[in-house]
Amino acid sequence: MAPQYAPSLRSRLAPLLVFLQTGFIIVFAFYIEIESNVKVDGVAFSSFYSEFQDVNVMVILGFGFLCTFLVRHGFSSSGFNLLVAAMATQWALILNGVESLYYRGKIRMDLRSLVVAEMCAASALISIGALVGKTNLVQLVLIALLEVSGFVLNEWLLQSLLMVRPQNSIMLLHIFGAFFGVIVTFILYRKGSEQRFEKEKFDRKSGLFSTLGTLFLWLFWPSFNSVLVDNGIPGRKLGAVCSTYLALAVSAVTAAAVSVFTSPKGKLNLIHMQSCILAGGVAVGVSMPVVHQPWEAMTIGFTAAVVSTIGFRYIKIHMLLAFECHDTCTVLSTHGLPGLLGWVAHLFLQIKDCDDHTTAIRFAVFHILSLLITISVSLCMGLITGVILKWNFWRPPQDKKCFDDQAYWEFPHLAVRK
Repeated sequence: MAPQYAPSLRSRLAPLLVFLQTGFIIVFAFYIEIESNVKVDGVAFSSFYSEFQDVNVMVILGFGFLCTFLVRHGFSSSGFNLLVAAMATQWALILNGVESLYYRGKIRMDLRSLVVAEMCAASALISIGALVGKTNLVQLVLIALLEVSGFVLNEWLLQSLLMVRPQNSIMLLHIFGAFFGVIVTFILYRKGSEQRFEKEKFDRKSGLFSTLGTLFLWLFWPSFNSVLVDNGIPGRKLGAVCSTYLALAVSAVTAAAVSVFTSPKGKLNLIHMQSCILAGGVAVGVSMPVVHQPWEAMTIGFTAAVVSTIGFRYIKIHMLLAFECHDTCTVLSTHGLPGLLGWVAHLFLQIKDCDDHTTAIRFAVFHILSLLITISVSLCMGLITGVILKWNFWRPPQDKKCFDDQAYWEFPHLAVRK
């Protein structure tokens, strides 16, 4: 039997990337200019630049290496992550500046807008974790563009209709990305996935690279949560950094304990440790505006790690068998559940601090509406994206070529020499 080769993307990928990049260059040439002010919201450039670098490392290195645990998908996990992040960030810069373009005729770009654009791109990278290995780069680029569009739309709805602060709306990226990825992978479900794909496995070497991505994310997550915090309030940014670190520390210890408890052989699970030790950072980031005491952050981190690790152990297989939803990196447990937990913590802590019952009820109603809008927009955009990607025109890989770098990358040492 002749070997099955992955379909060539020459006629799809190259024209798409050239068309999009040319369009971005034209838009930037006519409508975008760099802000001339030396300060960003009163913060000196040198101070804010270090935080921008931290976020950049998380988006490129952290998310890039995190999915390299797949033994034959390391090139694609890291390389595709960079390309998708680059395209999504440019697109987010344009979409986030539409309002400025309407009122001023120009989109002003500075470090803050660049950070916000990268955080929008991070929501797409979270979703891609659910689809990694089963889609090609053409599909991933389309996913990123459509999801960033949906996420920016969700931000605008929250800020316009419910007067949600920009930082609070952006931090919902974990919930938005997780539900978007789950619905897309549900639409793109491949029959026979419950038997596990032939190359969907990891070994010691690929696990080590994936752990490196986790370490990058863990180290720089305090900057991710605090970069948009208003520096005008004394001690608020410091509090955000300390709270995030404590939540991450507690979630790392708790994830290790729960992993051992739930293991049939009583051993640590590498995949659990890689994903679930980040749960505290996710949860405390969503609830950051109302976390004022160290014990609150630590409690959130502890609970998030328990929920994430148990979810990682049991939810993936149940989602696969009951709902035919093959979530490769279990983003629902890594980002979705901790994000929802952070949202609940935000609700309870805010109500606890309210002295007026009317104010508490008003906040609860608006807070619940913000979650409903976020999940609704996420699911709707995910449904639209899944239907578009279902078309065979995009030449998705065959089942035997899923999770395989050879479908997309050249390997000179494997070439046949005549």
